[in-house]
Amino acid sequence: MEYVINLRELTKRFGNITAVDKLTLQVPAYKIFGLLGPNGSGKSTTIRMICGILKPTSGEGTVLGYDIEKESEKIKKSIGYMSQKFSLYEDLTVRENLNFYASVYGLSKKELKQRIKEVLDIVGLEERGKQIAGTLSGGLKQRLALGCAILHNPKLLILDEPTSGVDPLSRRMFWDIIKSLANDGMSILLTTHYMEEAEICDLTAFMFNGKLMAFGTPYEIKRENNLDSLEDVFIKYVRMMNNE
Repeated sequence: MEYVINLRELTKRFGNITAVDKLTLQVPAYKIFGLLGPNGSGKSTTIRMICGILKPTSGEGTVLGYDIEKESEKIKKSIGYMSQKFSLYEDLTVRENLNFYASVYGLSKKELKQRIKEVLDIVGLEERGKQIAGTLSGGLKQRLALGCAILHNPKLLILDEPTSGVDPLSRRMFWDIIKSLANDGMSILLTTHYMEEAEICDLTAFMFNGKLMAFGTPYEIKRENNLDSLEDVFIKYVRMMNNE
């Protein structure tokens, strides 16, 4: 089986604080994988190591077959990343933002024109190419950010709370795009605090205090905990960790 993410005993310490504690997991390619947990659970630190931005204290791992320590630059070129906060240029138009990121990714002029047309269609912004990004609604801004993240057609797309703060309709439309990308062969890792979104994922993992508490399909995790929803599982783990 091909694993897009393969981590073994991955650990990150900051002084006396262990942010990620011996994390071991394998995520198959072409899946939507949800990394769940409360703030401070180690999700962001894990993602930074997966992206090749942060070196682990110990342990090892590969992303898309590249070593996270020795081949971090190759990882960075092969993934797409979208942060929770809108980080594009609000004074540029939609198309100008896409043009800028296309140049960052090194797309040729021939590739650029065709790919921007494809991306605008994918994220549903084909009629808004000349609109100033800062005038877009929150949901449309997130779709533009997603478009910039997939311009170079990455093998792995990492989304950090992509639907935080957007309305329910925008969230649904965003998820339709995510599922379409996955169906077309893109592997996706995302974090979310919306447990109904986590239910849609092919695989989910719960992290608390830097430790992996559960990993599997949403159905498997609910069955193992004898609970009806991932929200109930989340609350169970929070209470368990707070009583340690």
